[in-house]
Amino acid sequence: MNSQTRKIRKYLGLFGAIGGGLLISTPAISQTPRAPQPTSQVNPCPSIYYEEPHNNRVVVPQGCPPNALTRKLETQGLLPTPTVPTTPTPDQRLGVGGEAPGSGPLGLNPCPRIYYEEPFNTRNVVPQGCPPNAITQQLQAQGIPPTQAVPARPPVTGIQPPLPEQQQAPSTKIALANGRVNVRLVNETGANVTYEVIGDTPPRSLKGQSDEMLQGLSAPVTMTFFREDGGLLQVTSQPAAEPGMLEVRLDETTDVGQDKNTVRIQDDGTVFLN
Repeated sequence: MNSQTRKIRKYLGLFGAIGGGLLISTPAISQTPRAPQPTSQVNPCPSIYYEEPHNNRVVVPQGCPPNALTRKLETQGLLPTPTVPTTPTPDQRLGVGGEAPGSGPLGLNPCPRIYYEEPFNTRNVVPQGCPPNAITQQLQAQGIPPTQAVPARPPVTGIQPPLPEQQQAPSTKIALANGRVNVRLVNETGANVTYEVIGDTPPRSLKGQSDEMLQGLSAPVTMTFFREDGGLLQVTSQPAAEPGMLEVRLDETTDVGQDKNTVRIQDDGTVFLN
């Protein structure tokens, strides 16, 4: 082999070593780590709030479109301002149901404004700790503990009087007909009076200087009244000429001590005013 051939082979070997080095280094360059990409931001209004059962059980965070429960509570004035923090607390993140063991509904206002609107303003005692409304102030002025009138929560449809043994002497007594009584209600005031027979009738309005007959009421019977102009009522009761009938008259008064808003007829026909 001559010297020229040896030189050619030497140069070919040198080029092969250089090319092999380039091929080996290429993957190392292509595998250089990339900078970490920022994680996506957590959605504060996830779609689960608008799916059942959460749609009707969980209040959405403030700033989110209201779901069914949020709209319902807003309409009833049961949500305080602000409602629920935008960033859920650890307790709220425990089970998107939004209910921790032993806790009530989230964000409920214990003193909703419905207590200060008619007819509840003059019919329902506010929960303990809330500013007094009209009926609460009236009971306090009469020395009647509001807790004896109606339970603090939930609201009831009418005022429950104290037990008979906690009241004054009976107003009168009538003979019931098979446990039933007819009541002739006479409004002698110049204002409309709203009355209700608890458990038997919804609230009804009786015009001033008019009367109405309520028939076949099963004893015991509890009737509540309030003047729609906010005035005081003097209530009197007496047996009518017809057996099994009680006549209840509503008149105006300016004496708080004479103000009455409840008539209760016991199983034995005894009548109490409160």
